[in-house]
This record gives sequence, C-alpha cells and structure tokens, in this order.
Amino acid sequence: MPINMSLAIFPATKLLTPEQVIRRRRMLVRLGLAWLVMMQVMMFALPSYVRHEVSTADNIEVFQWALGLMNWASLALTVPVLLYSALPIWLGALRSIKLHRVSMDTPVAISMLAAFIPSVWATLTGKGEVYFDSISMFVAFLLTARYLEMGAQQSLLIAQSVAIDMRAFERFFKALAFRADSVAVIFIILQLSLAAIATLVWWWLDPARALPIMVSLLVMSCPCALSLAAPSAFAVAQASLVNHSSQTDSDLQELRAVTIRITAQNLYGSLAWHLFTVPFAAAGCVSPWMAALAMLLSSLAVVLNSLRISRLNGLNHLNPLNADKSDKLIAVPAPPIANVSQ
Repeated sequence: MPINMSLAIFPATKLLTPEQVIRRRRMLVRLGLAWLVMMQVMMFALPSYVRHEVSTADNIEVFQWALGLMNWASLALTVPVLLYSALPIWLGALRSIKLHRVSMDTPVAISMLAAFIPSVWATLTGKGEVYFDSISMFVAFLLTARYLEMGAQQSLLIAQSVAIDMRAFERFFKALAFRADSVAVIFIILQLSLAAIATLVWWWLDPARALPIMVSLLVMSCPCALSLAAPSAFAVAQASLVNHSSQTDSDLQELRAVTIRITAQNLYGSLAWHLFTVPFAAAGCVSPWMAALAMLLSSLAVVLNSLRISRLNGLNHLNPLNADKSDKLIAVPAPPIANVSQ
C-alpha cells in the first residue's frame, strides 16, 4: 500500500483503523472548542489592555463595570475548555501522580491551576489580574502540538503495517526516542525547579509580578517540541521507505544518517530555543500568552524540519531529476546500526 509523502505526518482517514479515526475526531473536537473559546476570550480581554487610556472618574467607573462583566464571560467560556478540551491533560497528570513520576502533563496541569484559581478569585472580588486569555491560548496551542504528535504516531503505525522489513529501523528509532524522552524528563525537572526559585525571588522583590512570571515559566516548561522531535522525523523516514519499493543497503544507511541528523536538530534545537527564552521569562519580559505562542512556534518548527527528510534522504536518487541535488546535499557518512542503538 503506497503512502504519499505529503501524508507522512497526517495520514489519510481511509488508512486509519476505526479506533484511530475516533481518536482523531475527538482530538479535533477538543482542539476546535479550544480555538473558538480562545478567540472569544481574547476579544473579551481586550479592554484590560487599554485600561490605562481611561482617565475621568465616570469613565473609570463604567470601565470597571464592563471589565468585570467581561471577566465573568471569560470565566464561563474557559470552564468548558478546562473540563473538556484539557481533560486528557488532567488524566495524564493524575496517572503520573499515581505512578510517582514526572511527565509533560505535570507542569501543564500546574500552570493551568496556577493561572485559573487566582483568576477566579480576581473575578469574584473584582480585584487583581485575570489570565483566562492565557489559559485558553495555552490549551489551544498545546492541543495543536499534541495533534501534530498524534498524527506522527499514527503514521508510524500505518508504515509499520506495510509488508516491508523494518526491524532494524525500528531498533534505530527506539534509540532515538529513548534519547528524546530522557532529555524531555530532565528538562521538565529543571524547568519546574527554576519556576519555583524564580517565583520565590519575585515574591520577595515584587509579589504582584510573581504569579504571571510563574505561569509563563510553567507554560514554557511543557516539552511539546521535544516530544515531537523523534516521532515526526521517524514518520517521514518510514514514509520514505514505504514510498520506494527498491532500497539498497547504501540507501538505508543514508536515510538513517539523515534521520539522525534531523532528529538531533529537532531535539537540541528546540532545547536551545527553550534555554534562550527562559531567561526572558524569568526576568518578567514574557507574558503567559507569549510563552504559549513560543511553545507553539517551536513545535511547528520541529514538524517543518522533519519534513525536510523527504527531500534530503538518499532515496531521492531513484528520481533522475533529483540525482545531482541529493548527491550534493548528503555528505555525512552514516554510522553503523550498532553504534546508533547504543
């Protein structure tokens, strides 16, 4: 069964099992709700960004009344997002707690609670900042990254169901996936520790800024791009194998070399992006919604970089039009399989 390279990340529905189709549709419903709410809540949050333009006492009184009404509307819209769209996140965090381990759902759940509880209190009392816009944006962007990851994983399952010998390649993928998971776990632990330290420091320096800084750091502690690093690259590599029925040992070695290189770029490039942005968040220069946007951009960059495998791999020589191009692009010799799995 041929699989088109354009479907390397998002396989066609007809190629999926009924269970996979149901899972994709549920994810799309959760994702669609999160994006719709995000756009509405961002519109309701707009008055809070222009409050400093209000000058007269009468205008301030009317503005505060309207702002309170907008906050209540934002609260009513955010609750379904937290209860339905973010349900897989809560379940994942609970599983991690039961297993006494840290997963990528842990900082996400903490950040949502840290932003939602004070926002509810500020809405009830009419005092303080609300972060409903940041919460809805974070959930929408996070689910977008999760949807990309789910598509890559489903592509892997489809590629492995094709009648082709991929046992050596599967061993190679497990080594890369283990490396990515190890880096992600270490990153989460360090980021949570940094968020706790930064919050305590800002609570001592300026308590009013401690909460938004903590939320920003917790949002940025979600290793969405790191979790996409290996699955997205391997999905494109698997599709390259399936699309070409004739492969030599040299082709396979070259494809492994390109996949290793792209996976390393995804893994350490996204890690470098996090390390670059974290100091700005800790200094209070990054708001929670900006942190959510940075998380989404890093995930999209990983997916786009993985798609380059279809252009850079050695199997392109099967197409005479790409022969000269592929020979020039691939100049790094592939390591043997035994070294990759170590």
